[in-house]
Amino acid sequence: MEPIQIIVLRSLTISGTATLLAALWSIPLAYLLASSRRFRPLVYFFEALVGIPTVLVGLLLYLLLSRNGPLGFLELLYTPQAIIVGEALLITPLITAVSYQTILTGLSYYRELALTLGASDKQAALLVFRETLPSLISSVVMGFSRAVGELGVALIVGGNIKGYTRTMTTSIALATAMGEYEAAVKLGLVLTAIAVGVSLAVRLVRREWGSE
Repeated sequence: MEPIQIIVLRSLTISGTATLLAALWSIPLAYLLASSRRFRPLVYFFEALVGIPTVLVGLLLYLLLSRNGPLGFLELLYTPQAIIVGEALLITPLITAVSYQTILTGLSYYRELALTLGASDKQAALLVFRETLPSLISSVVMGFSRAVGELGVALIVGGNIKGYTRTMTTSIALATAMGEYEAAVKLGLVLTAIAVGVSLAVRLVRREWGSE
């Protein structure tokens, strides 16, 4: 087994990058869905995808990135980049669905008020994002928590390669299979502590912001 510190750092880097990527397109997408009645029915599609099994996402991505797949020429299979893409796709529906509800509420409270006071559409949109930022951050944190704790994508497209693509979840699975239960429990506790710690930090930020 690799040192736990290395595995944890690799997991945080991969999942953190995936979360940032997903947030870059999920939050603007949520704003589009909330601000346009024509696209709102798509929200049900994203809500349905929130519970999609991670192994299914990993399998579909594997078929795309395998040597005979349409994206095989990119040679991303069994790399950290493949895990990042897979995790970003996995948490996109979650961040989008949660952010949609937040932004929809913000639009009803702040956008109409801003437009009434003479603000432009851009200024009104910026006001909505500013006022809903703590809640949007919470939705991103929810995405990170799911990304860092998922197994299917990391195992299928990452390959659990020692020193390269091995994450906390794949290490737990490997340690359990090898009967190294002490190592598995340690990693499980670290994973739990990270998820709880991040959630508490966001709650404190929201409290300081005045959202709670």
